[in-house]
Amino acid sequence: MTDATRRRAILFARLSWGETSRISAILRKETVGGALLLVGALVALIWSNSPWADGYRSLRDVTFGPASLHLDLSLATWAADGLLAIFFFVAGLELKREFVAGDLRDPRRAAVPVAAAVGGVLVPALLFTLIAGAAGAGAVKGWAIPTATDIAFALAVLAVAGRFLPSALRTFLLTLAVVDDLLAIVIIAVFYTSSLAVLPLAAALVPLAIFAVLVRRRVRSWWLLLPLAAVTWALVHASGVHATVAGVLLAFSVPVIRSEAAGGPDAGPGLAEHFEHRFRPLSAGVAVPVFAFLSAGVTVGGLAGLATALTDRVAVGIVAGLVVGKPIGILTATWLVSRFTRADLDKGLNWLDVLGLALLGGIGFTVSLLIGELAFGLGSERDDHVKVAVLTGSLLSALLATVILRARSRFYRRVHEVETVDEDHDGVPDVFEREAGNGA
Repeated sequence: MTDATRRRAILFARLSWGETSRISAILRKETVGGALLLVGALVALIWSNSPWADGYRSLRDVTFGPASLHLDLSLATWAADGLLAIFFFVAGLELKREFVAGDLRDPRRAAVPVAAAVGGVLVPALLFTLIAGAAGAGAVKGWAIPTATDIAFALAVLAVAGRFLPSALRTFLLTLAVVDDLLAIVIIAVFYTSSLAVLPLAAALVPLAIFAVLVRRRVRSWWLLLPLAAVTWALVHASGVHATVAGVLLAFSVPVIRSEAAGGPDAGPGLAEHFEHRFRPLSAGVAVPVFAFLSAGVTVGGLAGLATALTDRVAVGIVAGLVVGKPIGILTATWLVSRFTRADLDKGLNWLDVLGLALLGGIGFTVSLLIGELAFGLGSERDDHVKVAVLTGSLLSALLATVILRARSRFYRRVHEVETVDEDHDGVPDVFEREAGNGA
């Protein structure tokens, strides 16, 4: 083996034991959240297409909150602006941990999911624009709808269809989805902020800075930290920037590793791990399912209504972006990284594995619905078409991914069984040898 060959990077290399254990714990919580998300969406769809559909719409439109602070919001808006801020807070914590203390602190490993996430944003956006552009300038406002990947939904499908896939592939999907969501929140902040009030936005920096100082000093007093987080969220909301941005900003201020001033580098982890442990169940088990329940309800109107919705060029662009654009973007970006860094897939992996994960990237449920509401307005006719398209595209992506991943999972299961048999023969007497010994 030459030195050049020995130096070639490996894509999806086996993870360290600590990282594998941590990712497995995250997956277990997210898959439960994915199941609850599906239940919430299904209940919303059934209710909104039942004789009691008016009750669903009335519940979603219930308004409460202090009007003096411009927080007299509908229940659906509270879910989109408030509960999803918790979701993005957890996503921000996970992303920061991955790049500061996880295996992805190695730039060569980080380059693959980051590039894949960027490709998975650019290609669907371009494909949507090409298809929906003919429907008028207003239709193009939804260009970002097919760019997002739903973490909980995608991981739930992976847990069912890809139980025996290598852990590195699971980490790739998790990191891809988190980076994807971070890009989505940047897009929301930059392109879906209709009016910007500078004073509240600048004022939000004050409680955010105090929050950052306290968490760096390892202050865990919820009676102090939660009000600061709430004030930061309220001021960001008042500025016109989508309030979920506050969740990411707060997450990025939380330290992953303890500083020397707080007790030295060997004094233990920062508060990011503690906060993630506390808030991930709330995000996966409450925030995302409730948002799905309050956002997924759309009156389809039977087969005729479904056909009408799916013939809208905006809906066609969304489905094409999720089912076709996402996998093309993710696969192309991953191949380009391997091509220009001269990296190879890890031994035993196949590009078919990457295709399966790329198709999972087309499950864009939660954030896609949020961007659709921001682009076309909650409750509008086109927003209803967006919901039908997002549900259709996400379901098709999940089904296609399941076909591939189940086949690959069966392959890896057979490989695992063969390796286990080989280990028994090489290191431990097999059952026949043990029986022969007992007979002697």
